[in-house]
Amino acid sequence: MKVREMVWWWWIYIAVAVQASIKGEDYVTYDGRSLIINGQRKLLFSGSIHYPRSTPQFYMQNFTTKIVNLMKSEGLYASQGGPIILSQIENEYQNVEAAFHEKGPIYVKWAAKMGVELETGVPWVMCKQTDAPDPVINTCNGMRCGETFGGPNSPNKPSMWTENWTSFYQVYGGEPYIRSAEDIAFHVALFIAKKGSYINYYMYHGGTNFGRTTSAYVITSYYDQAPLDEYGLLRQPKWGHLKELHIMIKNCSTPLLQGVQSNFSIGPLQQAYVFKEGTGACVAFLVNNDATKNVTVQFQNNSFELLPKSIGILPDCQNMVFNTAKVSTKPNKRITTLTKMFNEVDMWKEFKEDIPNFLDTSLRSNSLLEHMNTTQDKSDYLWYTFSFQPNSTCPQPVLHVESLGHVVHAYINTIFIEAGHGSHDTKGFSMDIPITLIDGINNVSILSVMVGLPDSGAFLESRYAGLTKVTIQCSESYIYDFTNYTWGYQIGLEGEKLQVFKEQSLEEVEWSEIDDSTNKSLTWYKTTFDAPIGDEPIALNMSSMQKGAVWVNEQSIGRYWVSFLTSKGNPSQTLYHVPRSFLNPTGNLLVVLEELNGDPLQISLNTISLVNVNSPFSYHHLPQ
Repeated sequence: MKVREMVWWWWIYIAVAVQASIKGEDYVTYDGRSLIINGQRKLLFSGSIHYPRSTPQFYMQNFTTKIVNLMKSEGLYASQGGPIILSQIENEYQNVEAAFHEKGPIYVKWAAKMGVELETGVPWVMCKQTDAPDPVINTCNGMRCGETFGGPNSPNKPSMWTENWTSFYQVYGGEPYIRSAEDIAFHVALFIAKKGSYINYYMYHGGTNFGRTTSAYVITSYYDQAPLDEYGLLRQPKWGHLKELHIMIKNCSTPLLQGVQSNFSIGPLQQAYVFKEGTGACVAFLVNNDATKNVTVQFQNNSFELLPKSIGILPDCQNMVFNTAKVSTKPNKRITTLTKMFNEVDMWKEFKEDIPNFLDTSLRSNSLLEHMNTTQDKSDYLWYTFSFQPNSTCPQPVLHVESLGHVVHAYINTIFIEAGHGSHDTKGFSMDIPITLIDGINNVSILSVMVGLPDSGAFLESRYAGLTKVTIQCSESYIYDFTNYTWGYQIGLEGEKLQVFKEQSLEEVEWSEIDDSTNKSLTWYKTTFDAPIGDEPIALNMSSMQKGAVWVNEQSIGRYWVSFLTSKGNPSQTLYHVPRSFLNPTGNLLVVLEELNGDPLQISLNTISLVNVNSPFSYHHLPQ
């Protein structure tokens, strides 16, 4: 799911034992069946903890050493009496390994050796790395590791699932990926039935990408469909169904970890996995791979009905007490309650950005500069500007722009003319815009906008973003090509530089009453509000806006892009999480940067809560 380029990106993953009691100084090792904590095999479920990505000035060994030393200094490893039982070096590097040719395998061996030599006292893993060198454990990431994982690369290593994707990240223009409780439960049970002993959910708790932390085109809400949603609320029946499954599996730990496994066919698309332990303990997993119909199977002289695409668990090999496709937890749904409308004109003040022209700029180049290297990630915004005077008549000029950036806003003589954008799956885009030129010097100002940095693939440092071609066509035979021309550049917006989203900087610009002009592009708005009473999560409904960013009490709650609709005609996200920890009881400062033509008078403040959906009986449906 997440691939990191070899030079600058690294991933340190640390598993914390959530169901193993760890006291005093402990030791963690493993065998071919499971992790072993204090001499006992353990069957573990966990959720991910992510540590910050390193910055470009750190090389990998320095960064990894820094993180490990930090953990050691706090006594957090199990060998020190702490809760950390597992460490990860790299993440899905095999997806890009071939791009580095003979250096790829060399790097894998070096990274593994470097991690092990840090002597954390706990095992190291590499995700989706089939050639992980001993003693590093190769593990599986994905949604269906019970079906896709080829297993450990050594009989002495346990079978581990380090990322069970409970959903998928959502991008602007995309619909949410909804993975059902039944589907997750099926594949968890199947992985355990195939001698898996560790499953980590990615993500178990959805979250929020505050500030500018999202990767390219990814929305602010992250894995909102996880068992605990973006706001930390239970998403039922997913949370409850998985909890019941975990209890069932944990209660069968003895035969699963100490018993002998056998498997055999019990039908054309049906399979039985049985674990028997010497004391007589026994557990069976009856698998129905038929996704269309119920089947009745025979097992140990008894008949059992299996729902479509389901696994029945028999903790004593006699009685089926759990079926992955039968959900007893009642579903719930999330509701929003309006607490405040910002619909009064006198609530708001506005500040309009000046549109820079060539003479306003100090950074110059005779070519089109690459966006990311020019801004150095100090801002999403980069102005490309030039001035020219037609040397002949140009009655019907058309501005042609090609870009590998995410968004372009085009201005002629400070007048907004049009915006365009790409998408997560279509990196480049072009615009052909009829324009009006004046006699004399014309100023063309094009604002290139990034919506996150690239997140995956090899050679990230060589990725290109920004404008690649600019022309003005006067006729079929006469075109002005400005691709190799004298350009002026401005990094960021004036409001960003002055930090007008901070209380102490508000007086740096002149705020005015909201006007009713049609030109509302690149406008900053500010107002204040009181925190809603209670402890329910809070969100701003930004559905009346188009694209921009929001700050509350100087804290960025992220980018919004409501005008980018899905194929079904819906915004990918309209509600934007405002943590209560950001708020004061009264007088909270709200600042909005609108790039296009949104209406702040329709922004609202809402609380988020849950209600149960009435369901007097257990239900099931086919996995999604």
